[in-house]
Parts: sequence; structure tokens; C-alpha cells
Amino acid sequence: MAEVAAPPDRPLNHRRVLKIALPIVLSNATVPILGAVDTGVVGQMGAAAPIGAVGIGAVVLSAIYWIFGFLRMGTTGLAAQALGRGEGAEVAALLSRALLIAFAAGAGIILLQAPIFALSFTLAPASAEVETLARDYLAIRVWSAPAAIAIYGLTGWLIAQERTSAVLVLQLWMNGVNIALDLWFVLGLGWGVSGVATATFLAEWSGLALGLWLCRDAFRNTAWRDRARVFDAARLRHMAAVNTDILIRSVLLQSIIISFLFWGASFGDVPLAANQVLLQFLNITAFALDGFAFAAEALVGQAMGARAALRLRRAAILPSIQGGVVSLGLAAGFAIFGPAIIDTMTTAPEVRAAARDFLPWMVATPLFGLIPWMLDGIFIGATRSRDMRNMMVLSAAIYFAAAVPLTAAFGNHGLWAAMLVSYVARGATLAARYPALERAAA
Repeated sequence: MAEVAAPPDRPLNHRRVLKIALPIVLSNATVPILGAVDTGVVGQMGAAAPIGAVGIGAVVLSAIYWIFGFLRMGTTGLAAQALGRGEGAEVAALLSRALLIAFAAGAGIILLQAPIFALSFTLAPASAEVETLARDYLAIRVWSAPAAIAIYGLTGWLIAQERTSAVLVLQLWMNGVNIALDLWFVLGLGWGVSGVATATFLAEWSGLALGLWLCRDAFRNTAWRDRARVFDAARLRHMAAVNTDILIRSVLLQSIIISFLFWGASFGDVPLAANQVLLQFLNITAFALDGFAFAAEALVGQAMGARAALRLRRAAILPSIQGGVVSLGLAAGFAIFGPAIIDTMTTAPEVRAAARDFLPWMVATPLFGLIPWMLDGIFIGATRSRDMRNMMVLSAAIYFAAAVPLTAAFGNHGLWAAMLVSYVARGATLAARYPALERAAA
């Protein structure tokens, strides 16, 4: 019976961290390209409604799929620890559990699509034409929900084994297929919004097929279909607890981001627009640091599984050092090139001026955000999800307690200050729990 993999015994050094991180950074860089192509091809139809329909449809499904993002994080931590313990059979069984959860979730979305989409359009009403086109888009794309969610599990499983080059291949394949079919279906065949949806539907199912092939080592181990192991009650309860804690933590984090957007809207159209422009800088920061956080997930998970406290410390420090260098570079880049970037994003003079006024907060964000970003990866790898949940509850409370007086006194500047307070709170609370990780691994 073939094992999935043995615990890596290669030296834990900067080169190994970069080998994990760089493919994730490159993979993240391809994400905005797909959105731009989707918008661009329907933009050639010469009407506003198709653009709005694709935008709303994509946002609705992204929000739904985001709920199941815990599957990526939970699978990474659990599989990395099993790998660190040398349990190839459990690594294979974990992939089966992740896929079963994904298929069940996807089937549930398909069955409940009518009330889900009705609620979505109640919360985000659109014109009759846009809503009709968006429903056409959703009616096609929803059928790839099992594949889209399963890819979260496959991605987490690959990251746990440091196979981020395979993640990059998977992302490039799906985006490439999607773009090629976008051009053919919309510009060539004239299918319009339905063509964009069909392209994404086919890209996601083909991505699942490729992902399963990339994970084929798991299927060489008969444990992937060992019902007793896959449905082991204790392991299922542990996986459910980890994933539930991560979901609660993610919902609280999202509440901070959503409240930031709503609070910004209360200050008027110009500050709101300026915040939207500057949030693109935040997206760039997240894309860049994700690779190093993912490296920490894999390496910390393996160290925790092997019960190697010193290796765990090194697995936490090395990616953080590299992430720190990137954060310094981003802060310097935003300070130097920020005004020019703002000018390319908007031509409105008042929005440009406001965005420049608030730019120093964005320059500080990579520096304040480094520690919580990296600690998130460290705690995910260690599957200390209860600590993540509890510290996020505390951090969210600190954020809201700070935001109310800061926004009242300083307006939008106070809102940005509260965002930095949330980063400090997340970093400080998780850092306080870090020594327990090393004690658990000792």
C-alpha cells in the first residue's frame, strides 16, 4: 500500500520557504486578470446591464463560496500535522473527508438556489434588466458549486504538502480555460452573459478534474476509500470543530471589513470612493503576504504533527522574516508610487485628493498587518482554531469599541485608525497565545 508522503526531512531554510510562498504569490496575481476579462468581454456588448449582471452574479456566488473557505484552511492544518506524524493513511483520508464536505455543500447550494438568490436580490436590489440577466448567470454557474468548493479542499491538501507549484498550475489552468472560453462564447458565439457563466462553469469542473489528478498520490493509498477511517467519529468531530471555529473567526473578520465599508459610506460619496481606491492597496498586500502565511501553515503544521517545538519556532520565524521584508517593500512602494497608482484608478479630482489625504494609513497597513497575517497562518497550521476564534472575538470587540469614538472625533481618518487598531489587537492577542503552541509541540 503506497503512502501519500513521508514527513519532509529537508532543511528548514529560507529557500524552502520561498519555494512554498512564491507560487502562491504568482497564483494570487492571476486572480484580478480573470475579473478584468469577464468585465471586458461583456463590456463589448455595448450596454451597462450585462456588466452589472456579471458583477452582481459573481459577488453573490463569491460571498456564498467564501463561507466554505474554512475547508481550505482546516484541510491544510490537519493534513500538514498528519504528514508531520508520518500518517500517510490519514493524509489520504483527510482528502476524502474534504471532498465529501465540499460535494455535500455544493449539492445543498444547488437545492436551495431559489431562496438563496431571492434573498441576495432583496439585500442588493438591481434594475429589472440587470436582475434578469444576473439570474441567467447564476442559474448556470450554480451547477459548478460542488467543484468550486471542492477546489478549496484540494488546494489546502496540496499546500499542506508544500506542493504550491501544483496550486499555481491549477489556478493558471482554470483562469486560462475561463478566459479562452469567455472570448469564444461571448465574442465569437455571441452568448453574452450566459457565455461568461458557461465559461466559468466549465473552467471550475475542469479545474476539479485537474486538481484530482494533481492529488492522485492520495488515491494510491487505499485509506482514501476506507469507510471506517474516513467516517471515524472522533476524527470527524475534530475536523468539524476546527472548521467551525475557523468559520466563526472568518465571519467576525468579515464583519470588521463590512462595517468599515458601511462606516465609510456615512461620510459621503468622496470618502467612500477614496476608501474603495485604497482598499485595492489592501488587496495587493493580502495577495503578497498570503504566500508566506501559507508557508507558515504547512511548515508549522508539519512541526506540530512531529511534536518538534524548535522546528515549529523556526517554521514560524522564517516565513515571518520574509513576509516582513515584503511588507517593508510594500510600504515603501505605496509611499513612493501611491499617488500615481491612485491617479490610474480614478480621474475624479476630488477622489484623488481625498485618497492622497488618507494614503498614509495605507502605507502603514502592511507594517501593522504583518504580525496578524503571519500569526493567522501559524495558528491555522497548528489547528489552534479555538484560540483563533476567541482572539478574534476579543479583537472585533476592541475594533468596534475603538471605531465609535475615533470616527466620531476624526471622521474617515478615525475609521482608518480603527482598522489599524484591529490589526494590533489581532496580532497582540494571538501573540499572547503563541507560547502555548510551543508547549503543545514540546
